[in-house]
Amino acid sequence: MSVANRSALAAAVVAGAMLPSFYEAVVGAVVRHNARRLRDGDIGPQMRGYADDVRLVFPGRSSWSGEFRGKQEVGRWLQRFVDAGLVIDFEDVLVSGPPWATRIALRFSDWCEDEWGQVVYTNRGTIHGRMRWGRLTSYEVFEDTVRGEEFDAHLAAQG
Repeated sequence: MSVANRSALAAAVVAGAMLPSFYEAVVGAVVRHNARRLRDGDIGPQMRGYADDVRLVFPGRSSWSGEFRGKQEVGRWLQRFVDAGLVIDFEDVLVSGPPWATRIALRFSDWCEDEWGQVVYTNRGTIHGRMRWGRLTSYEVFEDTVRGEEFDAHLAAQG
């Protein structure tokens, strides 16, 4: 093998090794960007990242719980999240797999403050999801469901 061929092969190996890391970094950056936009009340970027047949599973017995299918249902859930004043922050964003079969795991904190800045709800959890070609196809949220029920009670008391 010539020096030029060895150099080309080495460059291809290095590029191939770097692509997964680059893809993971891009997905992580998009997730964090969408969370910032949600904090500003804009669900648009998150909605654009959903597959048409996206599926959200939120276990528990609170009003937030259920299985939501399709962009419209998940969009209504997400808009309610924003309208309730909930804020989410992702502490860890883990991405694995190729673009056609990507898995994501997110560790998050979410909270809500009242009009005086007092925290009335706080929770931590994880989100496990699947993506295909840059679109979120399914995800499931795991957090303390009792706190969700307590937040429901707070919201009901507010009228």
